[in-house]
Amino acid sequence: MTTDEQEIRTLIEHWAGAVHRGDLEGVLAGHAGDIVMFDVPPPDTGVRGLDAYRDTWPAFFSWQAQGAVFDLESVEITAGADVAFAHALLRCGTPDELARHPARRLRLTLGLRKENDRWTVAHEHHSFPHADQDDGTDAEAEVRALHERWFAATTRKDLDGLMAPIAKDVVSYEHDTPLQHLGRDAVREVCRRGLDWSDAVVRWEVPDMTVLVRGDLAVAWGLNRMIAEDTGGTTTESWSRGTRVFQRRDGEWQLIHQHLSFPYNPESGAAVTGLHP
Repeated sequence: MTTDEQEIRTLIEHWAGAVHRGDLEGVLAGHAGDIVMFDVPPPDTGVRGLDAYRDTWPAFFSWQAQGAVFDLESVEITAGADVAFAHALLRCGTPDELARHPARRLRLTLGLRKENDRWTVAHEHHSFPHADQDDGTDAEAEVRALHERWFAATTRKDLDGLMAPIAKDVVSYEHDTPLQHLGRDAVREVCRRGLDWSDAVVRWEVPDMTVLVRGDLAVAWGLNRMIAEDTGGTTTESWSRGTRVFQRRDGEWQLIHQHLSFPYNPESGAAVTGLHP
């Protein structure tokens, strides 16, 4: 291996390690100011410039924090005097996704040029192979991963993270009035009030969620478990019912409808939130 090839290998290994750690500055290091990246998610025309490249990573880190891996498996490098390219394979996915598709790999191609005697990445291209016959398992895993990101954002009290996959024209039937909340701004206000309701650490999960996918539509339903732990160590638990409908738009799943409810006591008419299934 030449000195240039070793330098490029080290650059790629440091980049992959920074991605795995969620180290944004480490990911950006060694990239040109005019970087062009063709990524798995939209836009189809790619992202251009270091600032746009930077903006793509926080959402990925949020997903990766749920237990996903990003491991460099192989890399091949060809280097000239001032231009080089490399191609690599990486294990990238949640444990559930990798269990479903153990041979699946993220493909990576890099174009590099030498600037001031140092190699920098000028082009980056990520892709997964397209399954000709999609049985829906990948899409189901994507919807489940979306929920995992929601659960984590709730614990972090991250309002922007909660709103990221919600469609602008969402129609939501919430626990409280009015009968329907129309649009992202209305749902954002409901979420904001929920996060600000107390200083308690809140965890949300749907232990036995069912997901069905047909084409660009998906529906998920299950019992929502909310657990609040205050600073005094007191834990409060509540359960409710939840149904959510998603549509794939521009390559991403978006929530277009949500229906939440508590059971109620027919004698008193009061909602019952403390039931355990």
